Amino acid sequence: MSAGPASIAVRAGDGHQWTLLGQVPRQPRAQLLWLPALGVAARHYLPLAQALAAHGIATWLHEWRGHGSSSLRPSRQLDWGYRELLTQDLPASLAALPDTPVLLGGHSLGGQLACCLAGLQPAQVAGIGLVAAGSPWWRGFPAPRRWLLPGAYRLLAWIARRNGTLPGRRLGFAGTEARGLIHDWSQVGLTGRYAARGMELDLEAALAGVRMPLRAVLLEQDWLAPAGSLQALLARMPQAPAQVAMFNADALGARADHFAWMAQPGTVAASLAALVEDQKKFCGGC
Repeated sequence: MSAGPASIAVRAGDGHQWTLLGQVPRQPRAQLLWLPALGVAARHYLPLAQALAAHGIATWLHEWRGHGSSSLRPSRQLDWGYRELLTQDLPASLAALPDTPVLLGGHSLGGQLACCLAGLQPAQVAGIGLVAAGSPWWRGFPAPRRWLLPGAYRLLAWIARRNGTLPGRRLGFAGTEARGLIHDWSQVGLTGRYAARGMELDLEAALAGVRMPLRAVLLEQDWLAPAGSLQALLARMPQAPAQVAMFNADALGARADHFAWMAQPGTVAASLAALVEDQKKFCGGC
């Protein structure tokens, strides 16, 4: 089933603009909106989009505010956090797609925010796919790393406040990130609870209401999203029927860590594609 590239220009209510990149098969059997990891531009997931399109899934790649095709860049004067991503950008990307409900998927932070969005807009989301995604809550990580994480979260948030942005490229973690985004992320890491500064909506209640099917991919050598962190995220969604697959390097054809799978995404794409059948069974063949 051959697929072709596509793009959609999107504009949020506050004026932010970006481009959704897509791979669309001739006769798609499902549609998926993919959310990248922190600091990763959408174009890096084109191999995944192509692999998913080969399974008949039209795949659209969201662009995070501040990266890639985004019209904005963070600075001392320009800041944002989870509130803008969840109430401005992601709803605009959903609204730009040809049809809803859609499958929603994400890598790392993208997976976490996919779950939050599914809870906030359940009528528009048919299922959730996660890859190397888990809560950053420090208690979800094995010792001795877990003991170092609270200090790391506080330090990164402090650097972002002091500098005006997080200089992630220099630090070797993420990209140049808005200080509000790092604040919200670090608070989840410290408390285990999802919240967005300045946002009245209750993200914990939204997550607790998620009921659609979910598939998650764990990677054997991924110290950034180990099994405990995934379980900490799934625990926020006790009503979601979840299936988890663990892959090693032999299964992937690449190192089974947080990022290497992106260059060889065939195995991951096949696992995510099974979400289409999960959703049909869940809704009684609809």
